[in-house]
Amino acid sequence: MKANPAITMKLDLFYPPSIPTVHCWCASYPNRTFCSWPEPSQSPPLNYIATYSEKHRQEVKHQCHLIQPGSSSSFLAPASSSEQLWHCYLPNLKLLTDYIINVTAVYSGASSSHLASFMLEDIVKPDPPVNVWVSPQDNRNLQVEWSPPPTWAYMEIFPLKYQVLYQWENRGTPVSVNLGPFENTKIEMKGLTPGRTYRFQVCAKELLGLGECSNWSSPFNITVPHF
Repeated sequence: MKANPAITMKLDLFYPPSIPTVHCWCASYPNRTFCSWPEPSQSPPLNYIATYSEKHRQEVKHQCHLIQPGSSSSFLAPASSSEQLWHCYLPNLKLLTDYIINVTAVYSGASSSHLASFMLEDIVKPDPPVNVWVSPQDNRNLQVEWSPPPTWAYMEIFPLKYQVLYQWENRGTPVSVNLGPFENTKIEMKGLTPGRTYRFQVCAKELLGLGECSNWSSPFNITVPHF
């Protein structure tokens, strides 16, 4: 089920508040779900109120666990952006259940809210794989290996599959190839060009195809040696 955003606002005519732009994802199916939104650079609100409920039981509301920008949290992977993001943590969501998330920015004399609906299975997005490493094997061959995202908690029950992106330049023209999916955490690349520099990145996705692939991992650059 696709997100179905709706916006409600209360404001005076002279000070329109900023509307939170909310993005939700499940970093470890089924028990690590977050929503985030950027802190306005100008005129930030006094505070936020974030609640969620089952779509068919909206009278029963639960408070999100709010995490301020820059706060360290055991729930979150290290930030990959300098953007000031608020997060809220939604624990113990039910499988195959529609939810409503409501994030309200409270200003002096005004407020603005973002509402969106989601189902856990539609917003699965693992954190990127880590420890990407590429090593020469012999002439023209490289081995690419990586580790699963450490935040993915139930690898035995909900395994991951991976895609490998490798890029290079051919006479100044960028070339990229996306390989996979692979269930192993290493592959051998054959027939590469000695002396050429390649960039490798890996993304992870739930094995049965829930949600979307993670962001790409940090890149690993290597020049194929001449043996």
